[in-house]
Amino acid sequence: MSQAKVERYKKEKANRKQIMRKQKMMNFARKAVLSLAALALIGWLGYSAWDMYESGKERVVAEVNYDSVTEYLNNLYADTSNVE
Repeated sequence: MSQAKVERYKKEKANRKQIMRKQKMMNFARKAVLSLAALALIGWLGYSAWDMYESGKERVVAEVNYDSVTEYLNNLYADTSNVE
């Protein structure tokens, strides 16, 4: 081996624990990010499926009679026009 290779090996051997710790942390971070992305994808797919299911249901329609409100407003408008 050349002297450069020997020096590099000694340096790597001296820092092996730190290198291993750094690799483990990077693997953990990579797995965490991928897990979050997968969870987000599954959540989005589930929400989309639920939304499509809900959109297929028939919605209840309520009718509101505004005649009394319209009459009240018309009476208010008629009263203010008489005051002038």
